[in-house]
Amino acid sequence: MKKAQATIQALLIADLPETFVTRRIPETVFEFGGIRGDRHFGITSKADTRQPMYPRGTEILNRRQITVVSEEELEQIAKELEVETVLPEWLGANLLVKGYPELTKLTQGSRILFPSGTGLICMGENMPCIFPGEEIQKHYEGHEKLAARFVKAGYKRRGIVCAVERPGIVHEKDEVQILINDFSNPMQ
Repeated sequence: MKKAQATIQALLIADLPETFVTRRIPETVFEFGGIRGDRHFGITSKADTRQPMYPRGTEILNRRQITVVSEEELEQIAKELEVETVLPEWLGANLLVKGYPELTKLTQGSRILFPSGTGLICMGENMPCIFPGEEIQKHYEGHEKLAARFVKAGYKRRGIVCAVERPGIVHEKDEVQILINDFSNPMQ
């Protein structure tokens, strides 16, 4: 398994029922199920359009407990959209990392390990949708069609979704170790 390092730039929570937009917090506890109080908290969730193999509303494993984005990929999205910045809050992210510029390419089964021993397991790419684009549009009224343009700009840059593999406390500015699943060892 290959290894890399990154630094946590922000921890965020979506704890307002009317929006997916997150707010920054200095530390939190990752539990089995994610961050208690976050809109995506839970060991299970209901199937939606992202899981067309199941009838809508079927209880399934929650693969989207924690959403992770990279500062470098957000900069690429902003550049393509021709805006100053794209904040992780606008994408509903729970974790912003710096130092691993191709986060979205992280393979399923890869891990993010924190100094406390807390661990996340990558469940796959977070596919871009129009809702974050609509949020970005609110902050750049002079730019046209950002909602639709975000889907293309965010493709392969939107970050990853993770499940909590080992609960524990995490802090802003934690140095994390990324264990990259290269699929060569079936015991990972």
